[in-house]
Amino acid sequence: MKSKLNFNTNWEYAEAPENRDHIQLNKQYDLFINGQFVAPTKGKYFNTLNPATGKKLASIAEGTAEDVEKAVQAARHAYDKYWSKLSAKDRGKYIYRIARLIQERAREFAVIESLDGGKPIRESKAVDIPLSAAHFFYYAGWADKLDYAFPNRRSSPVGVAGQIIPWNFPLLMAAWKLAPALATGNTVVLKPAETTPLTALKLAELLQEADLPPGVVNIVTGAGATGAAIVNHPDIDKIAFTGSTEVGKLIQNSIAGTNKKVTLELGGKAANIILEDATIDQAVEGIVNGIYFNQGHVCCAGSRLFVQESIEDLVIQKLKDRMETLIVGDPLDKNTDIGAINSKSQLETIEKYIEVGKGEGAQFFQSSCSLPSTGGYWCRPTLFTQTSQSHRIVQEEIFGPVLAVQSFRTFEEVLTKANNTFYGLSAGVWTDKGSKIFKMTNKLRAGVVWANTYNKFDPTSPFGGYKESGFGREGGLHGLLPYLNLN
Repeated sequence: MKSKLNFNTNWEYAEAPENRDHIQLNKQYDLFINGQFVAPTKGKYFNTLNPATGKKLASIAEGTAEDVEKAVQAARHAYDKYWSKLSAKDRGKYIYRIARLIQERAREFAVIESLDGGKPIRESKAVDIPLSAAHFFYYAGWADKLDYAFPNRRSSPVGVAGQIIPWNFPLLMAAWKLAPALATGNTVVLKPAETTPLTALKLAELLQEADLPPGVVNIVTGAGATGAAIVNHPDIDKIAFTGSTEVGKLIQNSIAGTNKKVTLELGGKAANIILEDATIDQAVEGIVNGIYFNQGHVCCAGSRLFVQESIEDLVIQKLKDRMETLIVGDPLDKNTDIGAINSKSQLETIEKYIEVGKGEGAQFFQSSCSLPSTGGYWCRPTLFTQTSQSHRIVQEEIFGPVLAVQSFRTFEEVLTKANNTFYGLSAGVWTDKGSKIFKMTNKLRAGVVWANTYNKFDPTSPFGGYKESGFGREGGLHGLLPYLNLN
């Protein structure tokens, strides 16, 4: 008699916490200007919190316009005196050294990233920190090859770059911006997000260890007023901003009429499209990766799902089954799939949109997983079906683990729906036919389109959007252009 197998999915996992004894965090962090940590001019500090507990991690200096002035002066002096004059080969050596030091301290960076940002330690260790090092490695290689990158053109650095980065990928966004700027001979004033400044400040310690000349990279922490001071400073030659579309529009208005170069990587409402011939299990896992594993905290998150009508019921059932296996918990636990929401205000925004979706009449589903009782900010993976193009949860960026599903019958219908958005940052297509991939990708109005995968990044590939998702590219050969004048 054959035995009957019992596939029990209600697993109980033993805790697998990442050790945090090896990290070093100061109780208070000052501004990093001209190669040194210096107190803010007005002596004000704010707290950065652990979103998994709501408790304070450290006090962070609040930079003002006066501090930005000091940072810009240091960056200009470093640019004029030596960085722009340093041989490209030697600049590459510095950048390579930074990459190696990030690799050597990868475990520390990963733990700090998860503590400060709330993302699962698996993601920090496997994605954020290795990719950060990879960007520095990649652009270190370009430093002395600019003549080959742009044949028959003479390139020169822009000057002093002001860079403002978001809270969802703190170290990786810093690497995206710092590495090409340094490789092309520019100096930098960088402002990290006020809720996730710790890995940028830890990077400042690493820059000291790498003996980077003082003033080449300056890090000024603060909130919106600090960023505005950088944008509006008359001696900043180039602005690089990643963040919301609303702030991106303000930046455009602020620099209108100036000679400042600018790249903007803004919001998104990405379409993930599953055709009926796709490998369903692979597609479902890609959908989960695209919206839930990162808490929806990426501007390219696949928050709109389009499923061909013939497979809609199967896909939704498999998606619900997969959602039930996801673990929401301590970001430092290696079992955790979905960590903490970055801040109380962001959780309130997500919860507001969930209520909006219910009020609009969409069918609501949340996994039945338990939430930690640690005082942090948590949200179960959420699914809305029977949505339409008019629903706000379909049109507006939520920046949380909330997925809206629509069905379609034909290519033309889904392309119309997918492109019917103010945004155009990314998209995904799932199908077994290469011809369908090419047909789809040629007509999707998105800067990045993945085929049979999602949220895969590489330093050699350019990233950026269309429409209200911004303009300019970061990564790859294209990522050098915003930091160069070509003649």
